[in-house]
Amino acid sequence: MRWTPGGISSDVEDRRGEGGGGGLRLGGLGGGGLGLGGILLILIVSFIFGVNPLTLLTGDGSGGSPQPVAEPRSSRGADTATQFVSFVLDDTQSTWDRLLPAAGAQYRHAKLVLFRDYTQSGCGSAQSATGPFYCPADEKVYIDLSFFDELRSKFGAPGEFAQAYVIAHEIGHHVQKVLGIERQVANLRRREPSQANPLSVKLETQADCFAGVWGHSAKQRDKLDTSDVPAGMRAAAAVGDDRLQRMATGHVSPETFTHGSSAERVAAFQRGLESGDIRACDTFGSR
Repeated sequence: MRWTPGGISSDVEDRRGEGGGGGLRLGGLGGGGLGLGGILLILIVSFIFGVNPLTLLTGDGSGGSPQPVAEPRSSRGADTATQFVSFVLDDTQSTWDRLLPAAGAQYRHAKLVLFRDYTQSGCGSAQSATGPFYCPADEKVYIDLSFFDELRSKFGAPGEFAQAYVIAHEIGHHVQKVLGIERQVANLRRREPSQANPLSVKLETQADCFAGVWGHSAKQRDKLDTSDVPAGMRAAAAVGDDRLQRMATGHVSPETFTHGSSAERVAAFQRGLESGDIRACDTFGSR
C-alpha cells in the first residue's frame, strides 16, 4: 500500500502493556496457558462451529454487561505496525464519513483497541485467541497485532493489504451497527434460531463487501499497489469456513458455515472492490 507513516489515530486505544501478564488462560474451559498452537486452535474452532470465541474464553456467549477497563494510555512509541493500523483505520472511517450520508445515515467513528494477550471489552473478556473482532456493545474493534503474524505464517496471507482487509472488515461490522443491520440480524436470530448460521454468513460476507467498498475508494485515490488486490483476495480466501474446516478436521460441513466459504468471501470482497457501491453489498436481499 502507498501510505506515509505518521502519528497515532485519535481513534486508537493502546492498551498494550496493561494485559494480565503470564500466559493466556481459558475462562469458560478452565484451561491453562495457551501457546500459539492453542491460539490457532481456538480461532479455528470459533470459525468452524459458529461459536463466539468469547464463549470459549469466558463461558458467556452473550457478552453480558460491559466490564470496567483501565483508562487507555497514550501510545508508547509510534512503531511502524501501529502507524499502519492507524492509517488504515482513519482512511477507512473517513471513507465511510463520505459514503454513509448517501445511504441515509450519519457515520460515527468506532474505536480500535490494541492489546497484548488480554483485555476487557464491552462483550466480555478478550484474549489473543479470539482473533480480531468487533464488539457492538461498546462499538470498538479489538486487535492483538500478533494475529497478523498468524495471518502470514498460518493462513498464508502476507502483506499490508491483507492486514488492511482485516481492519476494513471489522469496521464493516461497525457500519452494520450504524445502519441498524446488526440489530435486525440479532432480532432475526432470536426469532429463528435455525437460521442463525445462514444469517451469520450473510452478515460476514456483507462486511467483506464493505471492506471492498473501502478498497475501491483507496484504489481510486491511488493508495494501492498492483500486488494489493491479490493480497486482499488471499486474505478473504484464507478465512473461508471451508478452508478452516479442512485445516482443522480434513473435511468440510457446509451446514455449519458461519462466515462463508472462501469463494463466497472473495466474491463479496470483489463485488465491493469493483463497484464501490454500498448497494452492491445487500447480501440479505440478494439471497
